[in-house]
Amino acid sequence: MMGFLGNAYLWVKAAHIIFVIFLMAGLFMMPRFFVYHQECAVGSDEDRKWIDREAKLRRIILNPSLVIVWIFGLMLMVNIGAWTMGWFHAKLLFVLALSGYHGWVVGYAKKLARGERTLSDKQLRLMNEVPGIAAAIIVVLAIVKPF
Repeated sequence: MMGFLGNAYLWVKAAHIIFVIFLMAGLFMMPRFFVYHQECAVGSDEDRKWIDREAKLRRIILNPSLVIVWIFGLMLMVNIGAWTMGWFHAKLLFVLALSGYHGWVVGYAKKLARGERTLSDKQLRLMNEVPGIAAAIIVVLAIVKPF
């Protein structure tokens, strides 16, 4: 595949996929952390440990991965002229939704750090399914290109 990336195209694509895997790992882990975090008393030593774990996951994995995924993804989009392809518009919609989910995850971690527990364990377990469903749809759109 040529374009402005030239021979670097496959390297950029590989990096994009690698960082998507990192991002997805973090998005799967965080709601599970929330379930366990909510079980401990607000202000306890265990509460502080979960706050620290969640902050590290955000700072070390989630936020950097999201930024890098977007940078490489935009590079790939421009390189292949994806904005003219129908499948890409659908994929972009789901990528934006997944990015919004990332924002929700970060926001809920901050709520838990303040001692707010607004969702049940069951709701958090259901929220844990969101990234898997989104990833499946995104992969099908990117690989199969159904339209």
